[in-house]
Amino acid sequence: MSTQPRKKLLSGPIVRQAIKESFMKLNPATLIKNPVMFVVELGTLIVLMMVVAPGYFQAEDTIGFNIAVFVILLFTVLFANFAEALAEGRGKAQADSLKKTKQDSKANKLTGTAVTEVASSDLRKGDIVIVSQGELIPGDGEVIEGLASVDESAITGESAPVIKEAGGDFNSVTGGTRVVSDRIKVRITRDPGESFLDRMISLVEGAKRQKTPNEIALSTLLISLTIIFLIVVVTLKPIASYLNIELDIPVLISLLVCLIPTTIGGLLSAIGIAGMDRVTQFNVLAMSGKAVEAAGDINTMILDKTGTITFGNRMAAEFLPVQSENEAELAAWAVISSLQDETPEGRSVLELAGKLRHPYDARIAEGGEIIEFKAETRMSGVNLTDGRQVRKGAVDAVKRWVVSLGGSIPQDLDAKAEAVARQGGTPLAVAVGSRIFGLIYLKDTVKPGMKERFDELRKMGIKTIMCTGDNPLTAATIAREAGVDDFIAESTPEDKIAVIRREQAEGKLVAMTGDGTNDAPALAQADVGLAMNSGTAAAKEAANMVDLDSDPSKIIEVVAIGKQLLMTRGALTTFSIANDIAKYFAIIPAMFMLAIPEMKHLNVMGLGSPNSAILSALVFNAVIIPILIPLAMRGAAYKPMSSTRLLRRNILIYGLGGVAVPFVGIKLIDLLVNLWL
Repeated sequence: MSTQPRKKLLSGPIVRQAIKESFMKLNPATLIKNPVMFVVELGTLIVLMMVVAPGYFQAEDTIGFNIAVFVILLFTVLFANFAEALAEGRGKAQADSLKKTKQDSKANKLTGTAVTEVASSDLRKGDIVIVSQGELIPGDGEVIEGLASVDESAITGESAPVIKEAGGDFNSVTGGTRVVSDRIKVRITRDPGESFLDRMISLVEGAKRQKTPNEIALSTLLISLTIIFLIVVVTLKPIASYLNIELDIPVLISLLVCLIPTTIGGLLSAIGIAGMDRVTQFNVLAMSGKAVEAAGDINTMILDKTGTITFGNRMAAEFLPVQSENEAELAAWAVISSLQDETPEGRSVLELAGKLRHPYDARIAEGGEIIEFKAETRMSGVNLTDGRQVRKGAVDAVKRWVVSLGGSIPQDLDAKAEAVARQGGTPLAVAVGSRIFGLIYLKDTVKPGMKERFDELRKMGIKTIMCTGDNPLTAATIAREAGVDDFIAESTPEDKIAVIRREQAEGKLVAMTGDGTNDAPALAQADVGLAMNSGTAAAKEAANMVDLDSDPSKIIEVVAIGKQLLMTRGALTTFSIANDIAKYFAIIPAMFMLAIPEMKHLNVMGLGSPNSAILSALVFNAVIIPILIPLAMRGAAYKPMSSTRLLRRNILIYGLGGVAVPFVGIKLIDLLVNLWL
């Protein structure tokens, strides 16, 4: 996880800019995007006109009260604008730091055999550049030749360089990062203005942020409540006139503002922006707020075993010859099959052979045809110039290949493979033509604490499915040790897509992590696809989230952040609506109790006077917004629990609290107002 420090919630520059933005957002063309606060602003303007021209409205006798109402309403709108501007400001501050990273550097473009120096902005998709030690990588691309350490601290916040090399799933590089050792050849994969850094800047600024389906639904509810209360308040005027009760316009506007859901209306946008910001602070780039929201509703999580559940560094631990074969000869052929295998597993075979001092002749493989590993064949190796074919791979795949060549299967092969699998290891068979020499025992280890984390997911009602290319015995051992709910052994990219579609067909939302090109289809199919920044460009394009730290297990934290976002929105909505109940008991009796003495029975708060009751309710309605800003920004405290328990907890804490807090707050404000009056 990133060591980058989190920005302070209320840092000076962000607060000052947010205050400035609060006034700029008073523009009706801007505020109309928030219908609830737009209605409050219209009420503020009406009261302002009554203050400026009291004679026209015959409001000379209530000028002091009207001024107080105007000031309180103005601050209500400003506080709501401040909450949104503060959330936006945090994203803009991060965008500014990213813009400093982006610079138009020089690039060594390779054309044929000639190298020419060009500006990085002149590079186009498909161009090939040479990047040496100390130079900036001029654009997003893939390493096609060489190996180098790359400093990605400007993007990820991590100080430790990462290894980038040609081939495999760790060949993707990001423009603006620096090569700190060696030399690589890079193929540019994006045109200028479309780089990963450009997209990061745009997303964290919030320039392209759109409302999520959940926000749209909640906004529709708030608008509906506002219209209903607007109709109710408008009809009160003729009813009061019929009863010979004089209701001034500022009083009616005060009633409307107190009854409509101004608290959640003022904080709704800030909650959504802050949710994306929390994910970004966690070093995960969400392509949309919808992705963050979807993470909170996840029912099923698909996880790769290697690198997610386990450390992923499966290393050769032992050579296991079969029948009459000897270990030295097995080791020699294992090395021949691994000479061009640049994966950690392949390199570990060479290291084990060297450690055990088994001799081998690398010249045997010179000029041979390299057979790369494929998900379909699940084997790799080399075809030697003398016609011999050397293969290394999954036991069942090698067995089928040997049988197809007319060979026989050693009697003790399956027993030894099962023994390795029962220990949680991975057996790789080594064969030359139709002859199997034995097994390579690869060891992997489940990450500490994974079982406890999967227990937490289970409490959330999330099903976990582990996908692995290992055989069923190995998969079952790892699944049992890790504590996942289900597993798919010997899985192919098609298997991952199939399980995602099966879960989605049952109405479930599915999350998945991946880093390879073969993961791209499944990442695109999943409702939440988390790609690794160290992975291929195809994987990052397909996903709707990118983890800059390249930690596959972070999907668990992303789901928790998504649930926290939904819980925060639900909690504050509950609190806001509950608030209206208390404000109802403050305003309604104050409006009618002079003309209808019986209404005094509803004055359960014992408020001093009609005017003080109205002003107290308005003041509380205004100040509760900035008081709740930290909660909206940080998110409500989240603990793994079922939806039923979560709903019950929200009602008890934010529902009852939403009723009780205004009763206390309005009463205290009323005491102060009466002292002032």
